[in-house]
Amino acid sequence: MTDRILNLLGLAKRAGMLTTGEEKTIESIQRNRAKAVFLASDAGSSTAKKVRDKCNYYEIPLIDDYTNEALSSATGAPNRVVLSVTDTGFSRKMLQLKEKGK
Repeated sequence: MTDRILNLLGLAKRAGMLTTGEEKTIESIQRNRAKAVFLASDAGSSTAKKVRDKCNYYEIPLIDDYTNEALSSATGAPNRVVLSVTDTGFSRKMLQLKEKGK
């Protein structure tokens, strides 16, 4: 099964529109660069709480429907648990697809 959101995530990675890793993602949230945040559904509880709290506070959309393995596969990098999309166009399309359930 192909997932259009994961395909877009791969395109965003190749376009240089992703921030990966917990520290860099939180920094991008705090500096209002993050337009959407992906959190692996199997992330550790402390990481998940920290990222969820930051997203809630700064009102950044959070997508937590994908596992670490799915995010890693989509971005072509191992062990991706937290990442942010820094481009408005990519994030808008991903959020539209999420609402439609694609």
